[in-house]
Amino acid sequence: MGLSRLQDRPNVMATGGQKRTRSERVAAIELPPGQWERAWINLRRRDVLGRVILAFAAAVATCIVIRGWDPPFVYRSGLTPHRDIVARTTFQQEDKAGTALAKELAKKTARLVYAQNPLPLKQLRDSLRNAVLKLTAAETLGDADRAMWRQLVPPLADGAAPPAPAAEDAQFQEFRKALTGPDNVARFERSLAAAFAPFERRGLLTRPPKLDEGNQDEILVFTADKPDDLQPVKMADVLIGDGSAMWQSLQAEFADPAFAAAGVADHLFNWVKLELLRTNTLTLNDEQTNRQREEAKDAVEPVLKEYAAGQPLAKAGQPLAAEQVALLRLEYDAMLAEQVPFQQVARGAAIVVMVFAAFVLCGVYMRYRQRGPLLSVIRLTMILVLAVLTVALARWASDDAWRAEIIPLMLLGMTVAIAYRQELAVLASCILSLITAVAIGFGLPGFTLPGFVMLMGVTTVASLNVGRIRTRTKLIAVGLAAGCVAAVLYVCLATLESQPLGWSLLLDAARYGLWALAAGFLMAGLLPFIERLFGVLTDLSLLELGDVTHPLLQELVRRAPSTYNHSLTVGAIAEAAAESIGARGLLVRIGAYFHDIGKMLKPAYFIENQGTDANLHETLVPAMSTLVIIAHLKDGIDLARQHRLPQPIIDLLAQHHGTSLVGYFYGRATEQQQADPNGGEVDENRFRYPGPKPQTKEAAVLMLADSVESASRTLIDPLPARIESLVREIAEGRLHDGQFDESGLTLRELRTIEKSLVMSLTSIYHGRIKYPEQKTG
Repeated sequence: MGLSRLQDRPNVMATGGQKRTRSERVAAIELPPGQWERAWINLRRRDVLGRVILAFAAAVATCIVIRGWDPPFVYRSGLTPHRDIVARTTFQQEDKAGTALAKELAKKTARLVYAQNPLPLKQLRDSLRNAVLKLTAAETLGDADRAMWRQLVPPLADGAAPPAPAAEDAQFQEFRKALTGPDNVARFERSLAAAFAPFERRGLLTRPPKLDEGNQDEILVFTADKPDDLQPVKMADVLIGDGSAMWQSLQAEFADPAFAAAGVADHLFNWVKLELLRTNTLTLNDEQTNRQREEAKDAVEPVLKEYAAGQPLAKAGQPLAAEQVALLRLEYDAMLAEQVPFQQVARGAAIVVMVFAAFVLCGVYMRYRQRGPLLSVIRLTMILVLAVLTVALARWASDDAWRAEIIPLMLLGMTVAIAYRQELAVLASCILSLITAVAIGFGLPGFTLPGFVMLMGVTTVASLNVGRIRTRTKLIAVGLAAGCVAAVLYVCLATLESQPLGWSLLLDAARYGLWALAAGFLMAGLLPFIERLFGVLTDLSLLELGDVTHPLLQELVRRAPSTYNHSLTVGAIAEAAAESIGARGLLVRIGAYFHDIGKMLKPAYFIENQGTDANLHETLVPAMSTLVIIAHLKDGIDLARQHRLPQPIIDLLAQHHGTSLVGYFYGRATEQQQADPNGGEVDENRFRYPGPKPQTKEAAVLMLADSVESASRTLIDPLPARIESLVREIAEGRLHDGQFDESGLTLRELRTIEKSLVMSLTSIYHGRIKYPEQKTG
């Protein structure tokens, strides 16, 4: 009753003295938030929201690189469809034979190119002018050159009597009268030049080209002073033929009544007709003609063959040939062109949602199992960018000519396995394999799921087999194993999909196997760049780094040989301890080699290097000695960065003492304070290492191994029981001091480390049989 009254009293006070009802008391109880409420609270945090936005941006980018708004083109050569493939829409295909025939016809009917040389016509015109002027200079026909005159009059018909002399003389006088006098001569010369001008510009041809040589209707003409100025000319305008074109030109220019009455145009035509048959001013230019033929050939539009919707394109049970795949590609492009925007938007949105959900799922996994990538926005962005690039490369490499989509997926899976955990690599590989399978369709309608299974199986095998890389052939062996799995999986899945087992199928399987092997070779070459990009160290790099010829280790041997020996011993016992709990023993051993390199700058201040010399700390106050001891951490980190040691090794250097106490000098300072009544209180923080505390299990193991190895040297009689007691005491001290709080080390693992250290130290300090002294004599 008393307890009940004590519980109710605050409620009465809170309501102003009025007792609350049962419903009010029940409503006042606040329960912890549920799962969805916690998720909403976390989502409203700025850091979480920023990472979600990054995942959504990566999903949108993935949709863009795979063109998620369009269904994939699923057909590949060699695969056998289960049913007839018919056209979904009307489309056209180029008729290559018809196009070739049209091009050949265009080449044969191309316009020929001629070079025009007007000089022969000008000479002919000058000869005609001189002949006329010479004739008109005579007073009578008897004084004139009769042979020349007869060239101007029409020839007599067969059997016709020659004209009477009087009639012939009257005809000559009429002709002479029309062309006598300065004005008539000038008009004659102008008219003659005008009649010849079109032919001097266009040229003359004595015969047309053959039917298969070029265009019969039109040619192209250029002059020597303008070789690039091609002028089109009708063939009828340059062919001499019966000379009707010249006759018409003369009739037009000599249409003046005085000239017409005397028949000047007819006389002049009679004179030039025979000369025209021997005058050819156009010369075929082969170079420019061939150029015109090629241009005409290139200008021919493809001859198209139309396929109607529903028309069969490929038969069931017959492997697709390359020509059929090309035909199906045309049908696919025509189908895409007919898509309505709503269909594209809906499909693109579905792809974005699916990819975004997959990325969020991967983020949830990292939240609970691999927080490293989530803690750094830069690292998370880099992983998402690599994922998008992987999908883009996989889609590009999936082209029918290559079918190498397995390579980028394997490279990403092995990269994540090396940089982080194999479980995360498997999850990432499965997600990207699903996206890739949806993006490329993988060969036939309905074949997406088997394609996903194959991609996922191969990438999973590669990710799980990476493990620790101690040799350069390890990644090649991983590629070989993945290649065998790829070949077997492809054959099995294709058989389940009713694909006929034949050489084509086996060759495709072998191709996938070779691509997987090629991915192993590529990964071996990319390994140094991946290590630098993600800041990780493989066992292969660690082995190279741990070479005793390293300049820092050589300098440590020269300046502080005892510290070097201490480092080697720590490395040996720390590696065994780390391996006992599943940590990276090799990383701990190599880190131990370098963990005390800072001591080489002041080796005499460290007990292992003093020997029989005086202890320099006797002349220093404890606080100053502590500064000297602690300084070896900063000096070591500076040396490591100067010599470009990897960041994981530098982290071990910085963390192997944590924030532990420099106990010896803290004790001396405490003794001096107690002996001096006026001395102030000793500040413990001044005698602690700056930290940070060990952030990994490897750093915690190195801390313990370094401490117990140094302490074990002080044992006078290192019996196993004493070693075990010493190790337990040091481990308990570090545990209670909170040095392992941030390392992830469990109590079970701590006990396992203790046992390993005890075994290692016992083997180092094992007892030896004392042999009797040899007698000499």
